[in-house]
Amino acid sequence: MSESSTFLGFPKEGIKFLENIIQNNSKEWLDAHKEEYERTIVTPNKAYVEEMGEHLQILVPSIHAIPKINKSLFRIYRDARFHLDDPIKERIGIIMWQGGGHRMQSSSFYMHYDFYEVFVAAGIRNFKPPLLQTYREYIKSDANRESLHTILEDLKAKGYQIPEPEYKRLPAEFESELSFGYLTRYRSMYAYTTFKPDKTFHSEKIIDKNFKIYEDLLPLQQWVYELTLYDSKT
Repeated sequence: MSESSTFLGFPKEGIKFLENIIQNNSKEWLDAHKEEYERTIVTPNKAYVEEMGEHLQILVPSIHAIPKINKSLFRIYRDARFHLDDPIKERIGIIMWQGGGHRMQSSSFYMHYDFYEVFVAAGIRNFKPPLLQTYREYIKSDANRESLHTILEDLKAKGYQIPEPEYKRLPAEFESELSFGYLTRYRSMYAYTTFKPDKTFHSEKIIDKNFKIYEDLLPLQQWVYELTLYDSKT
């Protein structure tokens, strides 16, 4: 890694930049502060992806960690069709994924941050209909349900959070007596933790902190990856 791209932490100026977007959410404002955006957001984010990608190869040799916009880095612009009054995102997203599918439908290691919070997760945060159907087929297997339940319980015991199921009722194709039936009511599968953008976040130590989180979340990330492989066979 070149000296210019060495990751030294997410700068405090970047957090301040995101706070300023809250008060100045317009394309004109961002255009006028493009140099600041590149220096405080894009450059350190690219360096983070390179550094974290090298670490994640230890866990997942085939990980995609690509320090480019629309790859591991999300665009800062929202869809203008639905966000005329707030076209700029107030948080920054970073994703590193496994598999050959679309990054958002692949099992991933994810992070986003804004002025208030850092969110670190692994899995898939939203199943589109084809993958949702595959998920439901996959968990018709007693063994797959049991292994997922065990992983989630282990992660909760370590202090990680699991989202609530999106659906209130079991899908019609499942029996009400099903073991671990709550798993059928999900439309995503991931675990996460949150913390404030603190001193560690603003230093190179965030690499070790996040890597430890991703290492803890690896069993779930791998379970979801196996799900996507099942998807590719159906």
